[in-house]
Amino acid sequence: MPAVAVENLLVLPRLEQVDRTEAIARPVTKIVKSHQQLEGAGFPIWRPFPGELSLAEADPFLLLDQAGPMLNGANEAMGAPWHPHRGFETVSYIIDGEVAHHDTNGGGGVIREEGDTQWITAGAGILHDELPTERVFRQGGPVHGVELWVNLPSSLKFTPPKYQSITGDSLRMVTTPDGGALVRIIAGDVGEFSGPGATWTPIIYLHATVLPGAELELPWNPQFSAFVYVLTGRGYAGPELRPIDEHELVVFGLGDSVVVGAAETQTNDANALDVLVLGGLPIRESIEHYGPFVMNSRAEILQAIEDYEQGKLGIIPADQRAPRRFA
Repeated sequence: MPAVAVENLLVLPRLEQVDRTEAIARPVTKIVKSHQQLEGAGFPIWRPFPGELSLAEADPFLLLDQAGPMLNGANEAMGAPWHPHRGFETVSYIIDGEVAHHDTNGGGGVIREEGDTQWITAGAGILHDELPTERVFRQGGPVHGVELWVNLPSSLKFTPPKYQSITGDSLRMVTTPDGGALVRIIAGDVGEFSGPGATWTPIIYLHATVLPGAELELPWNPQFSAFVYVLTGRGYAGPELRPIDEHELVVFGLGDSVVVGAAETQTNDANALDVLVLGGLPIRESIEHYGPFVMNSRAEILQAIEDYEQGKLGIIPADQRAPRRFA
């Protein structure tokens, strides 16, 4: 897995050991298996939610998709052509491959392997596309990435659109006290360390690689929800040591820390347990959603559709209107 890494974990700053005499490790309340479906122009993704996990349980998140890991041949790569969003944020994290992005707010660029992230605050509304670069389309190659949707409270549904480009080398990288895991913090605070992502909704979002036989225990805001999603590998979660495998989402109960560990022996070509760890302050507001629009009432959804049809969410640039399979 080519996600941003370091040769020697012991040179990284270390998280403080969680004091088990004072902190309560969060129990596992549910393990959700992802379902597979086609997205965009027809590429396969694994989706743990929405689905078996309700939006109320996922709060403040709305959707999590994993594309890959897979290998495309020449002229096989697919993306997501121009489409609208309103009322939330999209976070695209690239582990392998590369994707080009354009939007009607002037944001865009290429995000590629080793942890590049694009953070789009759709807010009041935006149009954008995500396509393979011409090089990747022509030559083929590996694909592995994740898209997370973060809800916005009603007071921020119409905040102006914003684009953040977060390069892999700007992620905050730390390790555990014993050096058994690499933690890449994308956004939020983990102990004394903070990620570079600027968020409207208070969240924590990180990617951890846990070496075989090692355990990762993270201090966690007791007011936040907590989830672990297994990208690759296998291991266990929670103080109960519940077995977990790839494409599974772990939902945690209340407590002060999150525990996940890697099995001594890995399978399916994985040489470690790779997980996303995420959580946030629940918004606890009513949700109405229709495709790429997430609002608080049906009337707001109907308004979003009307605004989109009238071009109020943005106009696709003239040179981008022709159907394209690559950027």
